[in-house]
Amino acid sequence: MKQEAALYLIPVNISDAPLENVIPTGNLQIVKSLRHLIVENVRTARRFLKRWDKTFDIDSISFHELNGHTDLSEVSEWLEPLRHGEAMGVMSEAGCPAVADPGALPVEIAQREGLKVIPLVGPSSILMSLMASGFNGQGFAFNGYLPIDEKERSRTIRELENESQNKNRTQIFIETPYRNNSMIRFLSENLRPDTMLCVACDITDTDRESVVTRQASSWKNCRENYDKRPAIFLIYRGGDAVLGNRKGGRRHVR
Repeated sequence: MKQEAALYLIPVNISDAPLENVIPTGNLQIVKSLRHLIVENVRTARRFLKRWDKTFDIDSISFHELNGHTDLSEVSEWLEPLRHGEAMGVMSEAGCPAVADPGALPVEIAQREGLKVIPLVGPSSILMSLMASGFNGQGFAFNGYLPIDEKERSRTIRELENESQNKNRTQIFIETPYRNNSMIRFLSENLRPDTMLCVACDITDTDRESVVTRQASSWKNCRENYDKRPAIFLIYRGGDAVLGNRKGGRRHVR
């Protein structure tokens, strides 16, 4: 079935969990109708599509790679089929495209030109970690990676911590997986002892998923090995907003 001419944003699994557990089956029918995909890596995209459906006609699809080696001046040209009424898709390596992901560029171009963009439902480790953390979900910020330089990193984490307290905001960030353990040590030593720290790891993985929230000082004795595992870090120094912002009145924001 031919899909409406739009740029479809296609989520990908973020663990080895069965795809039917994390991605709606309706997504597959949409993707099977597309003939133009923008992906981070053609090889892994092809592997994912075959895992999704072994009968997928991969050879009928034209792929464009959008990653650190891409000449960004070419991206606009890739959207020519969409401009002429053909549906296209953007696919991340993991999770939702355009969220902490280079897929935001074709979306920006499509929006600027008034072309339709349709996000499909799928797993986002950032939002799922926030959901499970117990922190404020009405005010939060994703900050990407912290600086590598130790002094800069210390300054940044103090700023995020202060902003969390002053603005009642959950602060979310990530780290290269092989440095997760050192990040936890850094946070336990540099955050105020009663700042809440959540480490969410292997989200959606049936056997390995772990979401643990406790005071920063308690993480000093952490014996769990988080290295080489995809993780999200969240800190929070807020008031009663984490319990629904009772003083703020508007408790149910979707």
